[in-house]
Amino acid sequence: MERVKDKVVVITGAGSGLGKADALRLSEEGAKLVLTDINEVEGRRTGEECEGEAIFFAQDVKDESSWPRLIETTIAAFGRLDVLVNNAGNSHIANIESASTDQWHDILRVHLDGTFFGCRSAIPEMTKSGGGSIINMSSVAALVGLSPYLAYSAAKGGIRSMTKSIAIYCREQKNLIRCNSIHPGSISTPMVHAALETLSGIHLMEEEDPEATRKALGIGEPLDVANMVLFLASDESKHINGAELVIDNGATVGLMSR
Repeated sequence: MERVKDKVVVITGAGSGLGKADALRLSEEGAKLVLTDINEVEGRRTGEECEGEAIFFAQDVKDESSWPRLIETTIAAFGRLDVLVNNAGNSHIANIESASTDQWHDILRVHLDGTFFGCRSAIPEMTKSGGGSIINMSSVAALVGLSPYLAYSAAKGGIRSMTKSIAIYCREQKNLIRCNSIHPGSISTPMVHAALETLSGIHLMEEEDPEATRKALGIGEPLDVANMVLFLASDESKHINGAELVIDNGATVGLMSR
């Protein structure tokens, strides 16, 4: 139970969903955590549920000025930075004709600006620490495109490409920093629950047997993603760099074979 013992990990969007699952899983394996979220109540609650050391930093990831303060807080608390999980995200259900300019900019700022600011801020400190792992949360939407999620698909596609560019750069710099992206399909999170209600009229958590319905729909658990985050955060993945790791139970294989 010490796969990331004493590694200092920053996780954005840790108040709920995948970010919370990541935090709980890494804490079980000995990580020291800095958790951020725009929702201070939920972010602090996640920290309280973690087994080991965890502190909370209130953050809107699209605010560039928050990132230097986050890094300073991390170094002051733990003295180093080993892992960054760029997990914070949002979504609007809107296609190419219905998407507003404000929705477009909001999605891109959270996902692309937030990830860019995070990677740029983390690399110097990881270099000082002798290397590290950057884990960017993308989506299967980056691989196949989703009609009702125009801006989200574009943003997640940008994260996919950004990740590869950063991975190449870090290898060129020989700084021992790895950068990989994770591409979940439908996972049982508040964001997916809301999408199910809007697009399919399914209220998953109100079903008579939510677990049975989840499995029947082929929807994964947050732990499925958290275990991949744990692997990429650990030294077990030391030779994995610039990869896109898909967690979708074959969904994209089916979509692309039609």
